Amino acid sequence: MLSRRDFLATGATAAAGLALGPDSVSGVPAPVAHLRARPLARPVVVASSNGLRGVKVAYDQIVAGTDTLDAIIAGVNIQELDPEDQSVGLGGLPNEDGVVQLDASCMHGPTKRAGAVGCLEDIATPSLVAKAIMDYTDHIMLVGADARRFAIRMGFTPQNLLTEKSRQDWLRWKSRLNPNDFWLDHDDDVRIRFSTGTINMNAVNANGDLSSVTTTSGMAWKVPGRVGDSPIIGAGQYCDNAVGAAGSTGRGESNIMTCGAFLCVEFMRQGLSPEQAVLRTMERVVATTQSKLMGPNGRPHVDLQFYAVSRDGRFAGGSLYEGPGYAVCDDQGPRVAPCVYLFKASERPRRG
Repeated sequence: MLSRRDFLATGATAAAGLALGPDSVSGVPAPVAHLRARPLARPVVVASSNGLRGVKVAYDQIVAGTDTLDAIIAGVNIQELDPEDQSVGLGGLPNEDGVVQLDASCMHGPTKRAGAVGCLEDIATPSLVAKAIMDYTDHIMLVGADARRFAIRMGFTPQNLLTEKSRQDWLRWKSRLNPNDFWLDHDDDVRIRFSTGTINMNAVNANGDLSSVTTTSGMAWKVPGRVGDSPIIGAGQYCDNAVGAAGSTGRGESNIMTCGAFLCVEFMRQGLSPEQAVLRTMERVVATTQSKLMGPNGRPHVDLQFYAVSRDGRFAGGSLYEGPGYAVCDDQGPRVAPCVYLFKASERPRRG
């Protein structure tokens, strides 16, 4: 794995920094007017690590001529429809009332269009609903009960998304909320899983056309109605067909404060590589993190990952902390690659 210090030490040649803010670091190449795309030798699909199966599906479809957005939505549908994946779609971990509420957004580079859906209930594939909003309306986002109604009118079949596995996890969480309440604790030896959910996927084809999609069940046990970064265009994902695409997973509130996916693409527009762009974006995240979320060592308690691909086919994944990987598929096949990172895992402060 490559840390920020190692990366900048080996790859940087200038210290001018970018004009997007005062929290820039030395060692990053000065911006250029625009990103000059060279001819692509192959398509590339990048995603969060839970998208390993999906990047292969998306890549094969793109090679066969499928549109990039259709291909990556087919890729994330694998996780959305997998009841064993508790981070998205069917079987996603519910809100504090035990209700599964889903968010998603997508962007299509060639047509400069986008679609998004928030707080969607009973529909397992919010990524497809987001695309339907993009394809069939002049709006970008629909939310809540009206988003559900729209999906049903478009032919989506409603179903109960709360699997028994996720229901049992919710009951464990609920029983341990207050030691003085009247709920009996059970399965005390079972660790309750807390998830921020989410799968992001981005792709570029041989013609340089880009698309991006992010889909999630959001934070486990969230306040009903909470919407994270995933359906927010420019936060959960962003795509510009002249530059690149980017998206994120992790604590959505931290990403919304920086419009991280948009910022990452803008850094690539100014000449930074995907690796440099995700690192610079994460530095902005740290600079805007609330003090209550920071440890005594000046490091955030939370984690966040970004994934990016440029129009010329370069790609990267980045994490605030050492450890996570990301999925990628090109002509070398699908694999999980290590993320570049800002901080060592040992630097992450413990909460409580």
